[in-house]
Amino acid sequence: MQKHLFPIIVLLGLTASAVYLLVAKPVAAAQSEQSSAVFDPDGKLELPTGFRAWVFVGAPLTPNALNNGKANFPEYHHVYIEKKNVDAYLKTGEFPEGTVIVKELTRVLNPTFPDGSRTEPSGRGYFNGQYNGIDLTVKDSKRFAKTNGWGFFTFGHHPMPYEKSAAEKPVSECAGCHIANVAATDMTWIQFYPLLRDKPGY
Repeated sequence: MQKHLFPIIVLLGLTASAVYLLVAKPVAAAQSEQSSAVFDPDGKLELPTGFRAWVFVGAPLTPNALNNGKANFPEYHHVYIEKKNVDAYLKTGEFPEGTVIVKELTRVLNPTFPDGSRTEPSGRGYFNGQYNGIDLTVKDSKRFAKTNGWGFFTFGHHPMPYEKSAAEKPVSECAGCHIANVAATDMTWIQFYPLLRDKPGY
């Protein structure tokens, strides 16, 4: 009797293991998909990949030539957010935990006038030049409780390649400005992004 039971017990054990793996893998995958924010053992944030395929929500510009040569951000700010998080904001007016917002900077293309503009076939204006850096924010209410639930990171203000990881920036460099000016809109400059501000849909 025991000889016949042993193969059955082994078979049941293998079946249970297979079922566990089938169930556990999707769960683990779902957990890893919750946020694109990945932190290394030192607490530094890794630069996400593929962010240029996310939803592009806007590109504010404050060129040096219009700010006495001292603009804090003289480049275009190309802002990207994952679609699932844009969808959540359009429904609730708040970004979900784990939201990552990428701001990639591009220089103004070769200015030829004192105001930083140039002339192209479409007319005189401002046009995108080379990539020149990345700033990034992450929503994590526990990790960044002291800065209204958002962490701020810079991967360099210079041409590519960018740094692969970054430590959280001091409050005085990033979070302080957001707290003072856009705390009421989930620490984000919603007024500059028509998709989020006016909610017209895609």
